[in-house]
Parts: sequence; structure tokens; C-alpha cells
Amino acid sequence: MSYQKVDAIIGGVNVSLETGRLAKQAGGAAVARIGDTMVLSTACAGNELPNSDFFPLTVEFIAKTYAAGKIPGGYFRREGKPTEKEVLCARMIDRPVRPLFPKTYKNELQIINTVISADDTYDPDAMAITASSCALCLSDIPFLMPIAAVRVGSYDGKLKVFPTLAETEAGTLSLIVAGSEDSIVMVEGNATEVKESVIVDAIMLAHAEIKKLVAMQKELVAKAGVKREPYVAPEQADESALRADVLDIVKDRFHEISFNGDKKARYKGIKELLAEVQEKLKEKYPEKEKVMAEALHDIEKEDMRKTILEKGIRIGGRDCDTIRPITCDLDILPRAHGSALFTRGETQSLVATTLGTKLDEQHIEDIQGEYDKSYMLHYNFPPFSVGEVKRLGSVSRREVGHGHLAEVSLAPILPNEKSFPYTIRIVSEIMESNGSSSMATVCGGSLSLMAAGVPVKTHVAGVAMGLVKDENR
Repeated sequence: MSYQKVDAIIGGVNVSLETGRLAKQAGGAAVARIGDTMVLSTACAGNELPNSDFFPLTVEFIAKTYAAGKIPGGYFRREGKPTEKEVLCARMIDRPVRPLFPKTYKNELQIINTVISADDTYDPDAMAITASSCALCLSDIPFLMPIAAVRVGSYDGKLKVFPTLAETEAGTLSLIVAGSEDSIVMVEGNATEVKESVIVDAIMLAHAEIKKLVAMQKELVAKAGVKREPYVAPEQADESALRADVLDIVKDRFHEISFNGDKKARYKGIKELLAEVQEKLKEKYPEKEKVMAEALHDIEKEDMRKTILEKGIRIGGRDCDTIRPITCDLDILPRAHGSALFTRGETQSLVATTLGTKLDEQHIEDIQGEYDKSYMLHYNFPPFSVGEVKRLGSVSRREVGHGHLAEVSLAPILPNEKSFPYTIRIVSEIMESNGSSSMATVCGGSLSLMAAGVPVKTHVAGVAMGLVKDENR
């Protein structure tokens, strides 16, 4: 593939996409550039895993210090495990990309984003999403549609696409919005108590610029002469008779079991029902236990959606805007500076706040600078919280992501360092989970700060929401 490049002005900033110079043996490769910040994204497909019950996609984000003209600290002078920033960026790329593959596509797939140049003006995170999409579009991997992302900030009372790092730091809003030509697929960010109308305006402004980045990808693919063959889904065996037999066995009993508000009883009931189905149908459909399990899951999903759309009733008998019962207990840990136990239904977060001195700050080395953190929030999700047995290892990507989500949610209410010169560490231990434990962490974190005597500006709470849609319902 010959070298090709396209440029455009996005939000008043020159942005470029190129291909054909780096990583030419990858399935698809693209370099996205804004200012002197450049991200190389590669996409490679491996073997098909037809029996996999999940899409085997891995996304990586790598930011080595050479990109900023620096040598890493430490004895080895070499980068170690991924930093929190790298983990968060990898998760942020994964979210908008993962749903945009055919459901029958089960090849191993790896997307690697490498920051090859980093200035002190623009963050590479949003450009990595666009670069990942572009790399996929330049490959023969069946990616359904190009997407792109921009960062939107509010600085001096005005919304700006691709604000500088300094403007983001000083502003009251920082959103990364990802979308396709027609719709929004992801929003992530934080704000310092801005009005809802400002958030809506920011998303709409972002989408207008996203369309330009999508058009750039289409232009680059055309200039590179990439002709993508239409994806042909592998032939699926006709399992309609099996699914009908499964439905016939469970139809009179399934709804009552699947809408039981007690999670343990619900899971136990469904497990017993599946065992019954597999026992009754094993002779008629030998070696089809997995298909039977999939059929039962599809029945559960369809029943849940139908009940919500037709009756407005969710699992446990709640309507669509009723929150599970909430209890809050304070100071249950006698040696912690402040602690809280926040319980919402069957989701529970035990949160402890610890205060320290300047010596307890966390020193962070980043490709775009070094700094000290006097406030941190750490989130832990032990396997017992969902009644499972798993090996305990290093902090998972999910724990890093949820911790960061709660951390930025509470940051705007903290006192400034001059009036409260202490290091603050909040730790959330999830005791049980049946709903959003990250939002329980936000609520418990707010309570534990007050229990520790931190002069917070106000209270903060978090809720998670979802959309169930069927045509116009």
C-alpha cells in the first residue's frame, strides 16, 4: 500500500490521518496526528474461535516516554506495567469499538495503539479512538462502520473542541465523545457542576466534528485503494426446533423465576431450570447443551425486554424510575478516619477515607509531565461480592476504570489544598453487587469524606441508567 495522507481542520485545529508508511504488515495501520501528538494504531486478526462465548478482542494503549523526548525513571530506565492512564485509554477505545462487529465474527482480534510522539499541548486519547477505527477500516476485518472521537472542553465559559491540556486543566468540563456519522456511541468525562444544557450542547458540537473525522477516514480508505469484501457470516445450524422445545418446557414457569428480585434465588432457579431442560432434551439433541443454554438466555432477554416495554416493570417488580431501597451507615470501622457502608438493594460498598500528609502524595510520571496527586480513590471488586471463586491477582482493568470514574466524580467537591492541606485516599470495597457498584462507590465515597471531617462543598450521588428500545417503544 502506497503512502497516503488526508488533512482537515477540526475545531480550529489541524488534524491528519495517514497510512502506508508504518506497520505495513499489520492487517490495517493508521497514524492520527494533532499538533505534534501522533498515535499509531494497528489492527490484526488471528484465528477463528467458533466456540467462544465472547468476542475475543483485546485493545492496548502504549505510551512510552521516548514519545515526549524523556527517559523513564527507576533503576532499569525502562517502562514497566501499564500506567493507570494507559489502562483507562485502552478501556475507552474498547467501549465504542467492541459493539461494531458482526455478532457471528469470532476471530481473535488485537488493536494496539502506540503513542509515537507526544507534545505538551494535546492529549492522545481521543485521537487513538479515531486511529483505531481508521486502522480497522483499512483492513479486511469486518468492522461495521467508521467512528471517531473528539474531546470537548468548556474554557472561559465557551465550548471548545480539542482544548489544550492547559485549557482542560483550567476548564469546568472535559468530555470525550465518540460517534459514527449518524449517532453517538460513547460519552465519557467529568464536569464541575455544569448545567445539563451545557452537556447537551457539548455533545451536539462534538458530533458535528465527529462527522468530519469520519469523512476523513472514508477519504483515506478511498485514496489507499482499499476494497473491502462484504462479510459473509458462517452458516449457522437451524436450531429453531430446539429453541421451540426449550420454550415449551419453561414457558409457564420462567417469568416468575427470572423476575425474582432476590439475585441468589433467581440465579439458582434459572440454573435448575437449565439443568431440567438439558436432562429432558439430551437424547433428542445430543451434545447441544451449550445451544440449550443460549436458547434459555435468549428467552430470558426477550421476556425481560417485553415486560419492560409492555408493562413498565423491571426485575423485582420495580417500575422504570424506582431505585432499590437505600441504607447508609457511618463510622462502622473504628480505626479509619472516616467510613461509610452504602447499600442499594443487593449492591453494597464499604468505603474508607484516610487522611495523610504531604509525604503521602502519589508521584506520577507521565509522558506529558510529572505531578503529585493529593487525592486518590481506589476501587476493589473481590469475587465474593458476586458469590464467585476467582484467583486474586493484580488490580484488574475494570477496577482501575471504575475507581477512576468515582474519583473524578468526587473531585469537584473537595476543598482546595490551601484550606485543607492533607492527602486524601478513599478505598471502596464492594461487598456485594447486583447493579452499579461504581455509582455505589460515588455515594459511599461522598459519605465517608463527610464522616472523616473533610469540609466538602456539597454532596454527590451517582446513578446508572439504561435504554430499552424496540422500534418506537
